Amino acid sequence: MADAGRWDVGRVGRSLRGLALGATEDDPGVADVLASRSLQTALQRYADEHHVPITDVEAEAKRHLQDMVASHADRATASWARFGAWLMRAHDVLVDEEQMVRLRELDRGHSLALVFSHRSYLDGWVLPHVLATRRFSPTFTFGGANLDLPVVGPLASHTGVIFIKRATKELPVYRLSLRGYVAHLIARRANLAWSIEGGRTRTGKLRPPVHGILRYLADAVEAEPGPDVYVVPIAIVYDQLHEVAGMTAEARGSRKTPEDLTWLVKFARSQRNRLGRAYVSVGEVIPLRDRMSQLRAEGCDTMAAVERVAIDASHRINRATPVTPTGVVCLALLGADRALTFDRVLDTVEPLASYIASRNWPVAGAATLTDRSTIRRSLQELVASGVLSAYEAGTEPVWRIAGDQHLVAAFYRNTVIHILVERAIAEVALLAAADGEESGAGDVQRTAWERSKAIRDLLKFEFFFPGRDEFESELRAELALMDRRAAERVGSITPDEVREVLEGLDLIVAHLVLRPFVDAYLVLADRLDALGDAPVVEEDLLDEALRVGQQWVLQRRIGSAESVSLELFRTALRLARHRGLDGARLSEDGGAAPDGSLRARRAAFRAELEALASDLARLAEYADQVRGRRAAH
Repeated sequence: MADAGRWDVGRVGRSLRGLALGATEDDPGVADVLASRSLQTALQRYADEHHVPITDVEAEAKRHLQDMVASHADRATASWARFGAWLMRAHDVLVDEEQMVRLRELDRGHSLALVFSHRSYLDGWVLPHVLATRRFSPTFTFGGANLDLPVVGPLASHTGVIFIKRATKELPVYRLSLRGYVAHLIARRANLAWSIEGGRTRTGKLRPPVHGILRYLADAVEAEPGPDVYVVPIAIVYDQLHEVAGMTAEARGSRKTPEDLTWLVKFARSQRNRLGRAYVSVGEVIPLRDRMSQLRAEGCDTMAAVERVAIDASHRINRATPVTPTGVVCLALLGADRALTFDRVLDTVEPLASYIASRNWPVAGAATLTDRSTIRRSLQELVASGVLSAYEAGTEPVWRIAGDQHLVAAFYRNTVIHILVERAIAEVALLAAADGEESGAGDVQRTAWERSKAIRDLLKFEFFFPGRDEFESELRAELALMDRRAAERVGSITPDEVREVLEGLDLIVAHLVLRPFVDAYLVLADRLDALGDAPVVEEDLLDEALRVGQQWVLQRRIGSAESVSLELFRTALRLARHRGLDGARLSEDGGAAPDGSLRARRAAFRAELEALASDLARLAEYADQVRGRRAAH
């Protein structure tokens, strides 16, 4: 690390060009994979089914393997490590060493399948650096073929980076080749690493998992006896990132910058300014063979079992993701949406910190979230990066989200939002129960549970929710944190007593956590409703949602500019499609649904979101009362 700061892009480029790294036709890695029994069987089956000469199929598989097969060359690895150290100079990497010691014990006798969260291009350097400096077995890391750049790509492939295509639906032999390569690596007890999300998050929270590599891995594990493969959830989170501004610009409709050498140079130069720490944490591991066997015993087929494992891994990544002071400060200021004094920031952070401690959630760097110097330093760092603005000409300094930085602040806020989702839903459920009429024992409980399930269903494409029984258990645990006596008599509690619980809370987060998503969904639902019975043209609908969303921000019809986001609109449209609201089932001539049901269901979708937005506004009023009580004391 000491020499990293003296590197420059020109020197790196000259170093790479001076290395003879190109793979040859008779690369033994390609030959080994191509000769493997499992791949030969798959290729022969394909040739027979499609009436293609096996020699042609093998030739195509060989071309694909030459593009993807990677190795670990000492010179390349040393050069790549120096380049990575220079590239990561904006951050110090902080790792839980006890977690690493336990993981290294598994590494001695098993393959590790390291599935990591993906918030930055830097992840591809951070994780291999952490493993290599702690003497783990060599790891093969899957990356997108879009990053297989001239000069740099060949070097990376000799450090264990496997570049793969994402769109392979029309390339069946490519998929067979990749499947065979994964099986070949597992047979050699290699370690594999890839992003469970498939690509970088644009919002800061974990995206839904992709299943391709995990499916190939599960097939390989179940096909051959041997040591189990352990799926290792890895959380990587940063205090701040230089690339967030570009990602949020894309969320507002800007075109994504293509990855090329010019892009790489700009990305490298952007890392010159310090941005704090990168934190690497290990979640609870999953023995893949044992877990697949268990799921099959429960009646799951292969795909359903793989999906369950992927969801489990994503849950465990979230659980391992530490809370950063940056995320908590952004949560406080986004919720206020106005300038706050330092004491007001602390007033907002303190009950959050108490809640996080009650949930035994890890805090990045073991920081104390109620420490004044910790929060002040986070404010200063966010001002330095332009996310916050500070006004110091009055009687005391005040901080607020800078003019066009709401989506950036939301990115950092969303790194901690998964901690608060069940709490937020429980608060809305309590409000529904408090509004209910007392008509019999259990009615209040039933009202709260039905409201919770409806919100869970509405936001199921945004957040990772557990199964029904575990979800209910977590809601009961949240109620116990709010009021243990109320939780003990939840079956007989009255609406008036529920109202007393709400009014006595010292922390209300529903409006902070859920409103940005609900507002974005409401904009999309409004534009969908305006279509009547007409089918959706996706790009037109998303473009209109961006324009109308900006109008609603100016009119203060929605809480914040962070809701005007293509990422959120796309997820809302995904939900609408899931509910059959996109008009895709209309007749081919484009005619309206004969009974007008589509129009009515779209209107009901909007009404559902309007009702939830209204509930969140009321809970924001409760939160104001809480702040008033705290200020009075």
